[in-house]
Parts: sequence; structure tokens; C-alpha cells
Amino acid sequence: MRQVTLCLLLTEDKILLAMKKRGFGEGKWNGVGGKVQDGESIEEAALREMEEEIGVRAKSHQLDKIGSIKFFFEKKPDWNQEMHVFIIREWEGEPQESEEMKPQWFGHQEIPFKDMWVDDQYWMPRALRGEHFEAEFYFKEDGDELEKWEIRNVFS
Repeated sequence: MRQVTLCLLLTEDKILLAMKKRGFGEGKWNGVGGKVQDGESIEEAALREMEEEIGVRAKSHQLDKIGSIKFFFEKKPDWNQEMHVFIIREWEGEPQESEEMKPQWFGHQEIPFKDMWVDDQYWMPRALRGEHFEAEFYFKEDGDELEKWEIRNVFS
């Protein structure tokens, strides 16, 4: 199963999401992150992807891993992946648009769930509350509908 990362940059009352401009998830708002490369730790991948996609830098001790989500796609098993979710409250630099992502700040009550992956509405509120969790989402067809899902709180 492919390993991927997702970083959610947070201030006291806002979350940074980015519009995916190309590739997997194009046209959807999401956190920043991506594939773990060979020889790279999950944390190294999270930090690298954040810098590549929106131009901000952080240190590994600033990553707060709060979740792990496994995604299963019924018709496209090569899309199956495990996503490691991090909250980041301190970083260097201002988020900038790249060829891949266009970042934008949203209030916690303004998150555009209708323009995001369908699963985000179930786990993201938990992440914003600081809950630690594990989840599994099973998608129908091409990822627009869920077959079933489960979220479990874990204690760190």
C-alpha cells in the first residue's frame, strides 16, 4: 500500500487548504502532502512535500502526527494508500502558490467540504479538535462515493 502524507497548517481559528491544480485529486481542496519516496521517512516526506507545494519549511519536531487513514478504491486498487496526517502550528515562510497547489486560509466553520474528497467531512473535524485517530475509507468507483468507513480514536 502506497504511503502518503498530509499536513494541515493551523492557526488559532484558521486552516490552510490548497486547491490541487493537477494530478491525483485535481480540482479539490486538500491539505498539503504527497507520496513518500524510497529511502525517505514519513516525516521527511511531509516536510519535503510542504516545501515543494507551498514553500513553507518546518522541522520534524513541529509535526504532530494525529492520524492514519487507509483508503481503498474498489475499481482502482492502484490508488489504495495509507495517509499519515500531521497538524503543524509553527513553520517558516508564507504559503505561496506553486504549479501544483494554490493555498488559501479558511475559518474552521468555512471549510469547503463540498469541494473536497468525500471522506474529509468525517475525519477533519476530529483533527481540528486535536483528536488522534485511525480510519479506513472504502470508495466506490472513482472516489466520489463511499461504500463504508470507520474511524477509531487512539490515545497517544
